[in-house]
Formats: sequence, C-alpha cells, structure tokens
Amino acid sequence: MRSTLQTIDQMQFRKAMSRFATGVAILTTEYQGQRYGMTINSLTSVSLDPAQILVCINAGSPTGIAIKNSKVFGISLLTEDQTFASRSFVGPTAARFDAVASTDHELGVPLIDGALANMVCRVENIFISGDHEIAIGEVIECTHAPEGEPLVFFGGEYGKFEVARPFVEQNCAGGVA
Repeated sequence: MRSTLQTIDQMQFRKAMSRFATGVAILTTEYQGQRYGMTINSLTSVSLDPAQILVCINAGSPTGIAIKNSKVFGISLLTEDQTFASRSFVGPTAARFDAVASTDHELGVPLIDGALANMVCRVENIFISGDHEIAIGEVIECTHAPEGEPLVFFGGEYGKFEVARPFVEQNCAGGVA
C-alpha cells in the first residue's frame, strides 16, 4: 500500500525546525596534516555504556570526508561568548582555525579553547540518511568547564540560555506540595 502523504516544502520544514532551540558546537578532525571543522547543532548523546554521541554532517562535506578517513573527531560545546567561533566555522573552509584558539589532542583532533566541554570520539559507524550522514562516535575522552553558559541557536539567531523560574510542584488543591 502506497502512502498518500505528500512531501513538504523544504523552506517550510526549515522554518519549523528553526523553532527548536539547540546548543552550538564545533565538529573537528585532522587528516593528512590538514585540520577540518564545521559548526553543528545536530548532536545528541546516544549511550552512556559505552559513552556514544551522534552528529549529523552534510553529505560530501570536506569535514565529513575527513572524519570518515581519520576515524576520529572532536566536539567543542560553545559558550555564550563564542559566537565569533561559531560563525568562523560556517562557509569557506580556508581560515576557520585562524579565527579561534585551539589545542590539538594527542590523536591530532583540534579542540576549541574555552569551550564548555570538549570530547574526542572514535568513529563507530556512519549512516546515510537523505542529504546527511549520521556519525556515531564512542567518546574516548571528555572534559568540561566548571561553569559557564551555552551558546544557543533559535530562529536563525544566536542567543543566551536563561534559567526558567524554579519549578514548584503544586497539588490538586493549588497548594505547594
């Protein structure tokens, strides 16, 4: 039985997804002496045992190709003060690392200095879906800053995280539990 569902307009889908707030990260690797990196907001933890993370990469991107070949990648979760770093890793690849301070992990993976957290991952699997590749990596090392606030992306704009007012559980009669 064939589905009667129609495909949706890509711009409409893009606008709908822009209504979902995400953090911002820089995905990096090194292959044959060259550093690669791109800004991403499609990432999630997959498993705690073993520790795994999933990232979505434009199919055929230079960074994605380098990750497939190097079999390792780094993720730097950006702070609210690192908008410039995020913008530096979008568009032409030539000077991406010239704009930010980074440190190379012993496996050669560049990690962005001052990030909220940095992770080094070994590629476990890569799946193709639509116009993207989904890479699953085993986290082999991670560090995090003791404090700081994340860079947030919403509606095509960068912003800051704000804690909602504290949750107070109420019982059915309206009193505080």
